[in-house]
Amino acid sequence: MTAPTAPSPGLAAALPGSPDLLRSVFRRHAAGVAVITAADGARPVGFTATSLNSVSAEPPLLSFTTGTGSSSWPAVRDSEYLGVHILGEHQKELAGLFARSGADRFGPATDWSVGPHGVPVLDGVLAWLVCRVVARVPAGEHRVIIAEAVAGDPAGDPTGVGRPLLYHQGRFNALRD
Repeated sequence: MTAPTAPSPGLAAALPGSPDLLRSVFRRHAAGVAVITAADGARPVGFTATSLNSVSAEPPLLSFTTGTGSSSWPAVRDSEYLGVHILGEHQKELAGLFARSGADRFGPATDWSVGPHGVPVLDGVLAWLVCRVVARVPAGEHRVIIAEAVAGDPAGDPTGVGRPLLYHQGRFNALRD
């Protein structure tokens, strides 16, 4: 294989790295939607995350990011255990509620209970985990949280609704066949 002699038209139009470039590229990347919860003393807190990733099967590790300026950050920073909830396509409103700043996320419209290690566990989600935080890695204005699964339910929604909610082009979407 020989090297090309001139850049392709797509490469010639390459933009310099920037926050706007990163956001524009990742709007084209479909991501699953999760809600992360923690107990802040007796008060539950939570937020919507689209940065959830599986890291390792042995030990069972996952990661997600959170901004250090978010209202949930102090609880995430101080909690030993967190909840991770995979949302279904029927939960666009719940995803929006947990994404909205200043919202009463655990008000009367949110069904939840206290789970293992005192972590708030949302009802009706596709699946959930309670995880022990093993690292909080600085990454710009965010922290990458690495956590080990210690309990959970891979079939959390008793209604059997099993299609995931996705985030794409700045909106919550359903999976299409």
